[in-house]
Amino acid sequence: MKNPKFKQYIYWGVTALAVIACSVAFGFFLSRFDVVSNAFGKLAGILMPIIYGGVLAYLMLPIYNRTLSRTEEKLRRVVKTEHTRRGIGKMAATIVSLAVLLSIVAGLCWMIIPQIYDSILGLQSSIEGNVNNLTQWLTKLLEDNPSLEHTIMPLYEQMVEKFQVWLTTEAVPNASMLFNRVSTGILSVFTVVKNILIGMIVMVYFLNMKDTLCAQSKKILYGLLRVKDANRIIGEVRFAHSVFGGFITGKLLDSLIIGIMCFFAMKFLKMPYVLLVSVIIGVTNVIPFFGPFIGAIPSAFLILLVSPMKCLYFLIFILVLQQFDGNILGPKILGGSTGLPSFWVLFSILLFGGLFGFVGMVIAVPAFAVIYRSVSAYIRGALVKKNLSGRTEDYMELDYIDEEEKVYVELKKK
Repeated sequence: MKNPKFKQYIYWGVTALAVIACSVAFGFFLSRFDVVSNAFGKLAGILMPIIYGGVLAYLMLPIYNRTLSRTEEKLRRVVKTEHTRRGIGKMAATIVSLAVLLSIVAGLCWMIIPQIYDSILGLQSSIEGNVNNLTQWLTKLLEDNPSLEHTIMPLYEQMVEKFQVWLTTEAVPNASMLFNRVSTGILSVFTVVKNILIGMIVMVYFLNMKDTLCAQSKKILYGLLRVKDANRIIGEVRFAHSVFGGFITGKLLDSLIIGIMCFFAMKFLKMPYVLLVSVIIGVTNVIPFFGPFIGAIPSAFLILLVSPMKCLYFLIFILVLQQFDGNILGPKILGGSTGLPSFWVLFSILLFGGLFGFVGMVIAVPAFAVIYRSVSAYIRGALVKKNLSGRTEDYMELDYIDEEEKVYVELKKK
């Protein structure tokens, strides 16, 4: 007969070894963070086609699912076998997803890249005239106040000189070099193109295997964990999918609409660099909270070099456009997809942006919404186990809780 105390000792010994091993691993991670970071970076570089494929598959998933369901519905009267309908539906959904993706990429490359290149070259050729116009306008504005003019104009001339040096020696040559590299097909661009092409193939596999992959993942979870824990993880993943899918798809649609509105409004107002500024506004609008400011600052500076008054009109227009987006268009498209309070939106963008850059700022809100919900659910469960209230309102005026009777004692107001 086995000794139960011996089994308990074995259990505690294994637990202690596991804790020690985790502590050593964590210490190694902190002391060799650069080595670990480089290792993860190399692994990410190797798996980049898989990452591209996963991202593209996730973005194309709504189109794929809708095409699949519509095709199966149309074939229901003609094809009697469910397996055949499913096969034809998957083929049609794959073709439509690839066609939409290729159309978007080809359209952006055909319209935007040449226009951005021409805008940059036009900025380089007209920079001297634009700076002179701005100087004359500023001089005329300050001619009635000589003391202020003597103070501001030297600082302005220094800023203009530094900007011209930066533009001619770094910005434009680097941009020209970038486009030359793209046109000549150097190794780095070839690598990106190769990853995207392989990623599109991986995307097709992901889209057609998504049901099998989901089933295998559930099978692994139920095999390794208790049923209760597996159910909880599957529920959290399902919630994360709904938050990420709703937020990212909605935000992309919202940014596309804002970019198009910006393009036509700037055309109507006869602004310079219409397409370049519209692309900047549309792309940066993907970033919640800070996106409008990030896009408006460089755009306003470009327009300022051409016409200070048009720059003022542009800033007023951007303010109106962002108010429309934040109060009308954004809530209509996104709704309450995250349920995250405003402070935590700001906190998540600063945190994830500092850790992961532009990509972190884009995914910050849905990612932190999932973390926020998981922590909230854990805290509520812990409070329920202690027979305490899970309502935040009950703790607003709380002084302390009576340990024996669980009575909430409020603060005495002075």
